[in-house]
Amino acid sequence: MKHYPHPSPSASRPTGPRPPRRIPAFHPVPVGNRADGWTPARQAAFIGMLAQTRSVLAAAQSVRMGRESAYRLRRRGGAAGFIAAWDAALGKSHAPVNLASAKSTGLSARYRAEAGLAQVVMSAGRYMATRWKPDHNALLQLLAQLDRAVLATERER
Repeated sequence: MKHYPHPSPSASRPTGPRPPRRIPAFHPVPVGNRADGWTPARQAAFIGMLAQTRSVLAAAQSVRMGRESAYRLRRRGGAAGFIAAWDAALGKSHAPVNLASAKSTGLSARYRAEAGLAQVVMSAGRYMATRWKPDHNALLQLLAQLDRAVLATERER
């Protein structure tokens, strides 16, 4: 029987820059207003640092939060988009989230319109910034709800 040498750990690692990651836009998880808590900006920075470091502990520490609180945030209601962004940052496959649907996101149209969408910007594997975009679908849904409410009150007269 022929014995082959075990490959060294460095031989199994690919060399060169990491492949670019596309982090999907997401709505921040609804949380209470606390300066030392998971603000929407802190959530987006966490996802960016998670994509850069690929370590939940390092990403949480970079935004001055704890690893355990990051996992608690992930388990909260309305975190579907955040979970998809988390998984994409780690290179895991994830089910796409329909950001225009309250059923998919677990978030009301009002919250989605007020919070907007966070888009993490990466360059050469490094977290650069977060772009905040308005959620036009949520605004249109709110207008449709308002129209239905006006029609309902006019019918009652």
